[in-house]
Amino acid sequence: MTQLSTLGRDLALDIYRTMVRIAACDERIQQGLAAGDLQFQYYPAGGQEAIAAAIGALLTPEDYCVTTYRVIHDIVAKGTPVREIMAEMYGKETGTSRGKGGPMHLSDPKSGLMVTTGIVGAGAPIAGGLALAGQMKGTGRVTVCSFGDGAANIGAVHEALNMAALWRLPVVFVCQNNLYAEYTSFEGSTRSTDIAGRAAGYGMAGERCDGRDPVSVYEAAGRAIDRARAGDGPTLLECVAPRLQGHAFGSDQAHMDQARLAEDIANAPLKTVRNRLLEEALASETELTAIEDAARVEVDAAQTFAMESQSPAAAELYTEIFADNTLLPEGPGAGGVAADEPTPAETVKASFGEAVNNALDVALETDPDVFLLGEDIMDPAGGIVKATYGLSTKYGTERVRGTPISEQAIVGAAIGASLTGMKPVAEIMVCDFAMVCMDQIANHAAKLRYMSGGRTSVPVTLRMLTAGNVGSFGAQHSQSLESWFAHIPGLKIVAPSNAFDAKGLLLSCIHDPDPCISLEAMRCFFAPGEIGVGDYRVPIGKAAVRQKGDDVTLVSYSWGMQEVMGAAGALAEAGISAEIIDLRSIVPLDLNTVLASVGKTGRAVIVHPAVEFCGLGAELSAKIHENLFSELKAPVARLGARYTPIPFNQQLEALHFPTAEGIATTVLGLFGKTPA
Repeated sequence: MTQLSTLGRDLALDIYRTMVRIAACDERIQQGLAAGDLQFQYYPAGGQEAIAAAIGALLTPEDYCVTTYRVIHDIVAKGTPVREIMAEMYGKETGTSRGKGGPMHLSDPKSGLMVTTGIVGAGAPIAGGLALAGQMKGTGRVTVCSFGDGAANIGAVHEALNMAALWRLPVVFVCQNNLYAEYTSFEGSTRSTDIAGRAAGYGMAGERCDGRDPVSVYEAAGRAIDRARAGDGPTLLECVAPRLQGHAFGSDQAHMDQARLAEDIANAPLKTVRNRLLEEALASETELTAIEDAARVEVDAAQTFAMESQSPAAAELYTEIFADNTLLPEGPGAGGVAADEPTPAETVKASFGEAVNNALDVALETDPDVFLLGEDIMDPAGGIVKATYGLSTKYGTERVRGTPISEQAIVGAAIGASLTGMKPVAEIMVCDFAMVCMDQIANHAAKLRYMSGGRTSVPVTLRMLTAGNVGSFGAQHSQSLESWFAHIPGLKIVAPSNAFDAKGLLLSCIHDPDPCISLEAMRCFFAPGEIGVGDYRVPIGKAAVRQKGDDVTLVSYSWGMQEVMGAAGALAEAGISAEIIDLRSIVPLDLNTVLASVGKTGRAVIVHPAVEFCGLGAELSAKIHENLFSELKAPVARLGARYTPIPFNQQLEALHFPTAEGIATTVLGLFGKTPA
């Protein structure tokens, strides 16, 4: 080992001081768990203190950090106040996340600790997005992403490393290799002899260092950080530091090599660094004892602060899901938004697809924080249905970015960039592919505001094409997954049916403070319509009454509106007056408009493109029955897609989806009639 004196006395003592503070926090948390004062799953950092302490000494509060659930060393080293960390462990409102995140989801934007994820490997794509924002804004900030050796075998990490190398992002990927992926040894996880060697496959720098030695880490990390700041791209840095106890607090250690474990405990970094400081005469016993005593005093005070702090009030359950707490489908203020419809001074003819393109053009032109990313979105392709055609030529390939086929990296990068205040619009080519990156959507975009106690927001827009009921796409390219998305608190979902709304809703999504999913139906894409000129916003969470009627309420959205409008004509010929509601937004849901209409007509049929079983229609039907049971003249009816994968054969596909004829037949049944 290189002597600690190469760091200089002050830096060597600062690193040791951080290591001691980490160890004191780690020990106190484990004591609290053993005593029953705390109750949660906890992942100790013993043996890895030198990694975080040495890297932390190289970073500024402006530099970003993304880490994983074994986090205590990283967050202490990044500069988060210990008392806020301890308060979060106790679930108190004074904690880093106001008691809503807990030990696996700590965040502190003030110190640059942006995300702690409880999902193995999931932080790497987000770190790429933070680095991308720094690169685009020219801030000089570096992003450090820490993960374990087990995460090195996760697909999200592969996607993130490849994209970071491709774009030469200022990010350092730190694999803290403690030689065990949960309960599996490093040798049992991969045939690779190391992780750093994989860097060559991505075309980036890679380096392996001794994670127990602050000098080794400091020098290697320093080279990586300097490389990132100079614009020379990312580094995969592997810091090897054997774990000193089981995977989690209380876990058994039978899976560990007992002889090696005993040797590693005897040579724990905290002990060896202390001895080296004394041997090299960099500090006296008195000075080191004073550092250790100060850490215990700090942790004592932090624990007292935490225990004396208040728990979140009951009302906090419903805060920080969205920026506006009144937009939830349940709880205070649920029911819809009261907002005026836009009235542009001038309108022009445009198809649905042209409306999407125009919305993106307006957003890019008027807001420098907006940028687009996705597969094949650059010219000459301009997207698979030309939704982005011409935009990369007009605004450049930095703001209209074609990406590898890497949905996790695409959405993660959008999330990371949005955490800095940018407004990324990420395209998922077809809705079905959202399942490939559902972790990024459901566990991160949707939850980061809540898990951070409102300290971070994710103003990201995800555009997705739904290709059902246009023929020839089959089971894996045609699905409508709005019910999946709606089941995840924290996501807003819009599904326009016409060009005017497609533009206005997309612009509303782009400038919304929360993550929004815009579902764009291919069946609508080439339909003629009109749009307003310039920037206008259709309110998210407000339905539109497309036709007044007295006898039955028809509710739908997206391309389902085409079938509903067709059914309404046939019903009129049968003497039935239908009121037609276009939801436009799935979340927030304008329940008030639906209830007002059904309260008037006494009958309702809900139509949606997605599978009927467990679809949005079931939720709406339940809400209508709960609120209007005594006023209904017939049970609420639902008509969605059949419970089958979507067939390739067009005759079978026509049987799968709801049709105008089927809607009319269903309505007639509510009146005790049959089709003529």
